[in-house]
Amino acid sequence: MYNDEEDKTIYKVVVNHEEQYSIWPKDKENALGWKDEGKVGTKEECLSHIKVIWTDMRPLSLRKQMDAV
Repeated sequence: MYNDEEDKTIYKVVVNHEEQYSIWPKDKENALGWKDEGKVGTKEECLSHIKVIWTDMRPLSLRKQMDAV
């Protein structure tokens, strides 16, 4: 059975045009539409970083639309 404690992969935090965040293996090419955010580390470190910086889960387009009202 797979266990996160066995995961030795180094990840990077990626962000898309809607300012939504995810993690991706550092050595893999980013999925289309995603760019490096800057944070690299273990899965836990990257997810903790996202938890701190991604405080508004709404996509950028929705935030802009709601701000315009």
